[in-house]
Amino acid sequence: MLHQVPEGYVGVYWRGGALLKATTEPGYHLKSSITEFEPIQVTLQTDQVKDIPCGTKGGVMINFEKIEVVNRLRKEYVYETLVNYGVKYDKTWIYDKIHHEINQFCSSHTLQEVYIDMFDQIDDKMKEAIQADCIRYAPGIEIISVRVTKPSIPESIRRNFEQMEEERTNALIAMEHQRVAEKEAETLKKIAISEAEKNSQVSKILMQQRLMENEMFMAREKSLADANFYRVMKEAEANKLKLSPQFLELKFIEAIASNTKIFFGNKIAHMVSDQRLLGNFLQNFAAKDYSDG
Repeated sequence: MLHQVPEGYVGVYWRGGALLKATTEPGYHLKSSITEFEPIQVTLQTDQVKDIPCGTKGGVMINFEKIEVVNRLRKEYVYETLVNYGVKYDKTWIYDKIHHEINQFCSSHTLQEVYIDMFDQIDDKMKEAIQADCIRYAPGIEIISVRVTKPSIPESIRRNFEQMEEERTNALIAMEHQRVAEKEAETLKKIAISEAEKNSQVSKILMQQRLMENEMFMAREKSLADANFYRVMKEAEANKLKLSPQFLELKFIEAIASNTKIFFGNKIAHMVSDQRLLGNFLQNFAAKDYSDG
């Protein structure tokens, strides 16, 4: 009898109720009329386990509407798996196992943990639990992943959880606003410190510049004062040298010569003598002053 094995499957056969070890690959094959045939999938498949009720540690009844298990039966273990668990091997190791593990998990955790705190861990816990038993008892079954949907809980409790979640969200928003405000305050503080440091550096540079200008001014003034003092001293020395008898007599003669008035009389000679006495007096005074200096 001609029959077909689809792609992704292998053909298994029973004769007289006994499973034959021989399998066939995808394609057309012939079998006798007393041989029964069944295609067995050996590629990835997704089993959906629906309506799984369970009770939490606190006694609250919840229901998982759907859990998906992605699995695969390895081709080399087809005969061994079917001999031990039959064609419906997935009922034993997928459907029934999921019911068992979910109830085990719920009974040891509170509603808060199952519904919120540990919900993100259920997928991995289910996968690890099922795969561990499959490795031990049915090594041909490979669990790829488990996807758990959010369970249904009583309406009154659900509203409480929603309110709690809303309050928690508001608290997180407030904390985030506070964190942003603190970050902005810290940024403004850093900007203010940076600005203050910059102003301080600028003030320091200006102060140093003023000090340098003052030092240059003082040096210039000192130089001018020294030069002026030197000039005055030299002028004083020159004046002292000018107070010689010859210079004083020259000045006396120049003064007499510049006098445009002419006097007549017996005492003119006395006036001249008196003026010569005055010249001698000034000469003696200059010599005394020079010696005292």
